[in-house]
Amino acid sequence: MKQVILTVTDNRPLTKDVFLMRLTGDMSAVTAPGQFVNLKLDGLFLRRPISVCDVQDDTLTLIYKVVGKGTAQMAALRPGETLNVLTGLGNGYDADIPANDVVLLGGGVGVPPLYLLCKTLLGQGKHVHVILGFNTKDELFFENEFRMLGADVTVTTVDGSYGVRGFVTDALPDRYDYFYSCGPEPMLRAVYRATNTSGQFSFEERMGCGFGACMGCSCKTVTGYKRICKDGPVLKKEEILWDA
Repeated sequence: MKQVILTVTDNRPLTKDVFLMRLTGDMSAVTAPGQFVNLKLDGLFLRRPISVCDVQDDTLTLIYKVVGKGTAQMAALRPGETLNVLTGLGNGYDADIPANDVVLLGGGVGVPPLYLLCKTLLGQGKHVHVILGFNTKDELFFENEFRMLGADVTVTTVDGSYGVRGFVTDALPDRYDYFYSCGPEPMLRAVYRATNTSGQFSFEERMGCGFGACMGCSCKTVTGYKRICKDGPVLKKEEILWDA
């Protein structure tokens, strides 16, 4: 973990409620896809945790959804403004797995952390199939960005307004060696039930501190409760114990 001051260089809407923000500064603490940062916002006590979408040299890309006071304040930031940011939080995805045919499943704002992971896996020579899930076509973002990386991309929408009607689990290919996922818990539970290989889940949780001090974002596992912010946000399929 490292506290840095980052400068906003871009902040624009991708959809009605989803924004892309780019910041520049010291990115040395970000070492794995699936990590997150914690943003300090003026007048708000708790920092806002946002997944890392991409890192290139000194540029950090974040994608976030405006859902409350904090993210609304973020959406109002302009290029040149600065933010106090805790970087390099969380364990991130383990991309060094012995699999050649990999599926990435992302739902809504669970899509962004899969982007850097996709780049990493493709760089290792793996075949990557990305499944992006949204409620409706109007919520869709980053389909073309994943295609430009070289991944096979399938989009699902609950209302059938674009791509495959249904959920990400409705578009799972017949054969794959491993999977990675990120999204709301109901989606993750469905992925857990529908997949037939090992894989990794990145959890979306409300985090009080972001670095393991408060135990407010715990998940039950085979070895006891783990803190999503400190021991996660990524957990392996075999260690998760879902409540009934």
